[in-house]
Amino acid sequence: MKYIYSVVALLVFISCAEKQEQKEELPKSWQLSKTIDIDGINPIGMTITDDGLWLSDGDHNRLVLIDREGKTQRTIDSLERPMHIASEGKTLFVPQYGNDEIAVIGDPSMQILPLTDSLDAPAGISSYGKEKAIADFYNHRILYTEDGESYISFGKEGKAEGDFYYPTDVQITNDKIWVADAYNNRIQVFDKKGNFLKVIGADQKMNAATGIFVSETEVFITDYENNRVLVFDHDGVLQQKLTNGINNPTEMILDQGQLYITNFRTSKLLVFDWAVTPEEGEHDHDHDHD
Repeated sequence: MKYIYSVVALLVFISCAEKQEQKEELPKSWQLSKTIDIDGINPIGMTITDDGLWLSDGDHNRLVLIDREGKTQRTIDSLERPMHIASEGKTLFVPQYGNDEIAVIGDPSMQILPLTDSLDAPAGISSYGKEKAIADFYNHRILYTEDGESYISFGKEGKAEGDFYYPTDVQITNDKIWVADAYNNRIQVFDKKGNFLKVIGADQKMNAATGIFVSETEVFITDYENNRVLVFDHDGVLQQKLTNGINNPTEMILDQGQLYITNFRTSKLLVFDWAVTPEEGEHDHDHDHD
């Protein structure tokens, strides 16, 4: 009898293990899990520090610190239309579209980032240690510094490879600079000398590619007027189209395995989880089945 029980227990264990293995092998994608109300905030940019989530509220000329439930913890006022922000530790870097300056906000002081070149409506900034990159909107270029002091400038107005038509956001990674080339409706990728490497997303018929976020494996771009976020791998292959709950998206960021996306006009912060993709017929507006 003990032998029979042992065999049954073994079969049950094997069955459970097989089911768990099958579950782990199910395809996954980004799925909307939570919508957070951020009443009174029209978010453009977003960054995360130990204090929480910072949002740039350009319509109200301020930064707003919120917790994970969307409750306001702190505000920094008297800015001039802050755009796509960045952070390094507790220091915030704030491109001010309205006065052509980059505010550097520590605790508690605020300074202006020293530049030897003039900006014209800076729309985005990225910080990567000493490295900084600035999307200079009306000058149709990127300013980049490796050492935090001397800058190079690359790009000009145009539609050819390496040209920009109103760049709005930028991100530095280990060996590349990624640019949201907004009104050329594409992502452009450069090395750290400003040499053009490749274009991503030009075939997706985007309408205002305004915000970018690059993770270790994926590239996210906000397709503002089409109310969606496109997800590519680093080679530029489209992985997913996110549309569920998205309305005029401006920014994305990954934190603790979750993807946060800002809705500009509806004062919403969307949270997506990396989860099992719903089967056909289930509620799934996000995954690209084309």
